[in-house]
Amino acid sequence: MASKTAKNYIALGNLDAYKTAIKIGEKAWIIYVKMDWQTKKIMGDQWLGAIDSVGANIAEGYGRFHYLDKIKFYYNSRGSLFEAKHWSFLLLQRAKITKKEFDELIGLLESQHRQLNNFIKATYPKK
Repeated sequence: MASKTAKNYIALGNLDAYKTAIKIGEKAWIIYVKMDWQTKKIMGDQWLGAIDSVGANIAEGYGRFHYLDKIKFYYNSRGSLFEAKHWSFLLLQRAKITKKEFDELIGLLESQHRQLNNFIKATYPKK
């Protein structure tokens, strides 16, 4: 008989917030590789790092045992998400990405923001 924990376990790759992070990372990479060298070095590297950090922090938190450790990494993920939004706004303002690219990214980041908030809220009762 499988334990209750194993029965209710959700693999990292099946978490909505993580799947969204991977999707955003894929879209960001497509934009990043088209940037000129100077844009990559001044803004693009930080932007892509922030975007990738969202999923990395979800993964690291998900691998932690104690719920407070988990939540700490989920909050770090949310902080990186805000940084990604910041760089996205600057990239649009400086005409380094199109309005269409920006709108698509911001839509996904807003969706992920809600997913992260719900994920954090769902983690608290597991103490």
